[in-house]
Amino acid sequence: MSEHPSTQYRRMQQEYPSLLDAVESLGKTVKQCGPIDEKTAQLLQLAAAAACRSEGAVHSHTQRALAAGASAEEIRHSLILLISTLGFPCVTAALSWAEDRLTPANQTEAPDWEV
Repeated sequence: MSEHPSTQYRRMQQEYPSLLDAVESLGKTVKQCGPIDEKTAQLLQLAAAAACRSEGAVHSHTQRALAAGASAEEIRHSLILLISTLGFPCVTAALSWAEDRLTPANQTEAPDWEV
């Protein structure tokens, strides 16, 4: 979970605490199943967020990748590597969403609609 969860995430936590506990537990469990470090895991999840065109997830995994030690350059490179797979428009959108969190003033603020 993000250090600054969105209003929607917090609402779901209040309404469905066992569901959110299970989702968070699953995330921890799958990360412990192999040798991939946290930074790499967050960059992979960022790529998946871009692939499914989820602005909120791109925001979240950009913040998480930064927290795990990824540089802004590594985050951008992780996304542009997807151009031949996802296409230029999709990657450009994901880059713009990542930039929302790469700008220092935006790193701690999550909009209400973000998950």
